[in-house]
Amino acid sequence: MQHEEAMKDTREGGIPAEEGKPAAHQTQTDPPIVLDSNGKIGRGPILVVAAVLLVIGVFIITGIRTRVHAEETLTKNTAQNAVMTVAITNPSQGANALEITLPANTQAYIDTPIYARTSGYIKRWYTDIGKHVHRGDVLAEIQTPELDQQVQQAQSDLATAKANLQIAQITAERWKKLLAKNAVSHQEADQATSDYSARQSALSSAEANLRRLEQLQGFEKVTAPFDGVITARNIDIGSLIQAGDNNSPKSELFHISSTDKLRLFVPVPEVYANSVHTGDRIVVTSDAAPNQKFIGSIVRNSNAIDISSRTLNVEVDVPNQDHRLLPGQYAFVHLPIPPSASSLTVPANVLLFRAEGLRVGVVHDGRVQLVPVQIGHDYGDKVEVISGLTPQDKVILNPSDSLAEGERVRIEKGDGE
Repeated sequence: MQHEEAMKDTREGGIPAEEGKPAAHQTQTDPPIVLDSNGKIGRGPILVVAAVLLVIGVFIITGIRTRVHAEETLTKNTAQNAVMTVAITNPSQGANALEITLPANTQAYIDTPIYARTSGYIKRWYTDIGKHVHRGDVLAEIQTPELDQQVQQAQSDLATAKANLQIAQITAERWKKLLAKNAVSHQEADQATSDYSARQSALSSAEANLRRLEQLQGFEKVTAPFDGVITARNIDIGSLIQAGDNNSPKSELFHISSTDKLRLFVPVPEVYANSVHTGDRIVVTSDAAPNQKFIGSIVRNSNAIDISSRTLNVEVDVPNQDHRLLPGQYAFVHLPIPPSASSLTVPANVLLFRAEGLRVGVVHDGRVQLVPVQIGHDYGDKVEVISGLTPQDKVILNPSDSLAEGERVRIEKGDGE
């Protein structure tokens, strides 16, 4: 019971009484803590606080300076990047020699169709296409029975004319003697003399007619007019031939060409007409003979510009004794164009195609100047500039399409001029 009471007293905040002693009604408490406002704090805490504040300040100042430096660097880099960096080159003095390739029509030096000079039928022919013949070789024979009869008639007419002339001569001499004796009148003597003269003219006419027909008989044999090759045969045995009928293609007996030398006719554009000089040697090529070059010479030109094509017709003769080139073959003439000492050349990648015309970007005092230029010959990777530039100009390579007049640029270091 005592123990329970003691526990109860303890729950009530009391202090249990010692055994054998009475319980006390007053409780013991801890002494209160009292702060002395007049006391002094030590230096240690102040130094710690100051150090902390100093470190914080250093961090703040360092962060601000770093941010300001980064902004300044960004501004500087932005300003530098805003200026375009360009590569430049200088125009080269003097243009390169140019060679233009022009198509040419290849023709035989002599190309002739052969027609008949007498009418008749083909008796036989001796040459076919592709055969090389010499001047005077018989190509074909024509059978002319009508012409043979005409020759016989002309021979008879000639004999008659000779007989008439002989009797006229005798009569004229007889009347002349009678006139001397005054046995006949002057009128009768003049008539006899005039008849003799007429008979002489008739004899000359008969002789001329006979010679004409004999010459036509000579054309019964068709011969080659020059050395060459037969390129066409349009007849066969029994073909009817009309003399001198060259209006129809069927009347052509043979076609012969001289191919030891070829003619090439080249239409040279008007702009290059002044570069053509008679006697110049020139290179000729053909796709049919790859990796082969033929040397020809300019022999003549038309000395006039064709108003329809604006070209100069030039003839180039090419020796062809080995017959490597054929008439009618497609060929190319390589015409050299002499260089111009007064012009400049620049790379083709410096040109700017603008609406106002062709321009080139030139750097002057760090700024762009768009200079109009006039182009001459095009060499492929380079072009000839006739006007607009000087050898000292700093020309921009690969300019941007957005390049503007007066734009500030920076020249790339190490770029050769």
